[in-house]
Amino acid sequence: MNPPVWRKSSRSGGSAGGGDGCVELAALTGVIGVRDSKAPDAGHITLSAESFAQLITALKQGELHL
Repeated sequence: MNPPVWRKSSRSGGSAGGGDGCVELAALTGVIGVRDSKAPDAGHITLSAESFAQLITALKQGELHL
């Protein structure tokens, strides 16, 4: 089995571990993996495609107070 390919937004302003904090995403078997780019060895969470889409929508609409 190949290791997951983690991707960070091109808008994050730098490489993993540099610049502002950012998340990385990976397409895992049947789910989306989400992890902290500054602490990639700390583990990750998984979301279904539907839950991930709902999260992105809520973020874009300013519904979350982060």
